[in-house]
Amino acid sequence: MQPEDLEAKLNIYEALLKKWQAKINLVSSQTLGQARLRHFEDSLQLLDYIGADLTVYDLGSGGGFPGLVMAMAKPDLSITLIESDQRKCAFLRTVSRETSTEVDIVNQRIEDVTLPAPDVVTARALASVQNLLFMTKEWTEQSNLECYFLKGANFKEEVSEARDAFDFSCNAIESKTNADAAILQINSIYLKKAHVNNE
Repeated sequence: MQPEDLEAKLNIYEALLKKWQAKINLVSSQTLGQARLRHFEDSLQLLDYIGADLTVYDLGSGGGFPGLVMAMAKPDLSITLIESDQRKCAFLRTVSRETSTEVDIVNQRIEDVTLPAPDVVTARALASVQNLLFMTKEWTEQSNLECYFLKGANFKEEVSEARDAFDFSCNAIESKTNADAAILQINSIYLKKAHVNNE
């Protein structure tokens, strides 16, 4: 995609975000004036690490970050946005339509989704690392998927907590948009035996 085409889509997206924010809580109101950096650029940085022609599930998409932004910039990715809130799904469909961005939108709780395992899972501002790994457990049991979680300043504590229940490989990549934040690249995920026996 040409930079000017992406810029045009992001302009439409930003206008719709501001319009809909008055009706439903899509992002923190404090970040609305910095949407380009705080939301769009924050989402786009994931594309430095995700390969081409992959299937991606974006969990708890909310306002579309990072999944919908990634779909605009990299149309070769097959991206599914999973969001339980009907109103947020309506927003996602509107942005998808108005920007001619192809995505699948699933209006379900993550625990109720019965889709086959993807290549990649993304999430931003949704849940702790441990809870995210429990949410993706059915898929990690089927394939060695890769997870990319955008996390804030307490990411080290979250990773440590998650290791109580799971064995996994984790690469913490410094965020380009927030020096205190990180992109957690997680793979080789296995639920520890003690937790398997407790299920």
